[in-house]
Amino acid sequence: MKNRIPKGMTRLVNQLQLKNLTVLTIFCGLLASTPFAQNSPKEDFPDRPVKLVVPYAPGGPTDIIARLLSQKLTTLWGQAVIVDNRPGASGNTGTSQVAKSKPDGYTILLNTSSVAVNTSLFINPGYSLEKDFVGIANVASTPNIFVAGSSLQEKNLKDALEASKSGKYNYASPGDGTTPHLSAEYLFKVLAKVPVAHIPYKGAGPAVNAALTGEVQFASVAVPAASQLIVGGQLRGLAVTSSKRIASLPNVPTVAEYGFTGFEDYTWVGVFVPKGTPQSLINKLNADINKISQQDDFKDRLATLGFEGVGGTVEQFNKYLQVESLKWSKVVKEIGITPQ
Repeated sequence: MKNRIPKGMTRLVNQLQLKNLTVLTIFCGLLASTPFAQNSPKEDFPDRPVKLVVPYAPGGPTDIIARLLSQKLTTLWGQAVIVDNRPGASGNTGTSQVAKSKPDGYTILLNTSSVAVNTSLFINPGYSLEKDFVGIANVASTPNIFVAGSSLQEKNLKDALEASKSGKYNYASPGDGTTPHLSAEYLFKVLAKVPVAHIPYKGAGPAVNAALTGEVQFASVAVPAASQLIVGGQLRGLAVTSSKRIASLPNVPTVAEYGFTGFEDYTWVGVFVPKGTPQSLINKLNADINKISQQDDFKDRLATLGFEGVGGTVEQFNKYLQVESLKWSKVVKEIGITPQ
C-alpha cells in the first residue's frame, strides 16, 4: 500500500517549497550583486584580442615599449594584444577615448608621465587621472638630460647657466608640456633664474637635431634620445635629472651635483585601465606585467632604449601617480604656464 500525504499536508509542503525557492532566488540575486561576485576572476580572460592603446604616433620610445610588452603578453595569454596608436592633442585624444571605454580589461592604455602633467596644462584634457583611471604598473623609467651642441663653448652646466644670463641662449624640447620641457623651465626660470628661451619641436629627434646643427645652444630630452650621440661625441651631456648618475653615461653629473638639491625628474611609461575594472583583472594584469618585467630579454631591450624596468604593486604605482600629479601641478604654477 502506497504512503499518502493528507491533502492539508500537501498544501503545507508546497507552500514551504515555494518559500524556500523564493528565499533561494533572493539570496542568489544578492550574491551576484556583491563586490566579491563582481570582482571574482574570469578564468578565461582574455578569450579574445586585447587592445593596448598608445596615444602617440608609431616609432617613438613609448610605441617601441608598447610593442615589446604586447609581444610578451600575447605569448603569455595565448591571445593577440594589438597596439592601437591614437595620437593627438599631446596624448589627450587616445587617453580620453580609453577613459570612456568599457572597464573589462580588453582596452588597456600605455602612457607616459605626460598623463600626470596634462591635467595641469589643460583646462579640459578629456579625462581625470584620479577619477577615470587605475594605474596597473610603472613599466619603465628614464631621466631627462640637458645636452649642449657644438655651438655652446661652455663645458659644464654651471658655466652654461652663467653664460645664459646674456639672454642670447635658447633650448629645444620635444614639445610644450613634455617633462623635458617642464624640467628645463624649472631649472632655467625658477632655480637658476636665467632667461633661456624655449623652442618646442615635434618630438625628441628634431629637438636633438636642433642642438646638433646649432639652431639652439641646449636641448632638454629624455636620455634615450641623446645617449648614443653623447657617447659618440656629437653632443655634450651637461646634466641628468636623476637622483644619481646613470650607468650608461657615468661622466654626466646630476643636476643636484651643481647645487640644485632635490632636483629629480623622470620620463616614465606606465599601464592603465579605466576605473571600474574588476579588481581581479587589475591584480592579474599587474602580476603578468611584473612577470614580464623580470625577464632578462625584456630588461635588456629596455636598457638598449635607455630605460630601466620598474614594476611594483598597484598600490605603489597609484601612490606614485598622486605624487607626480602634485609635483607637476606645482611646477606648472611656479613656471607660470596658463592652462589651455
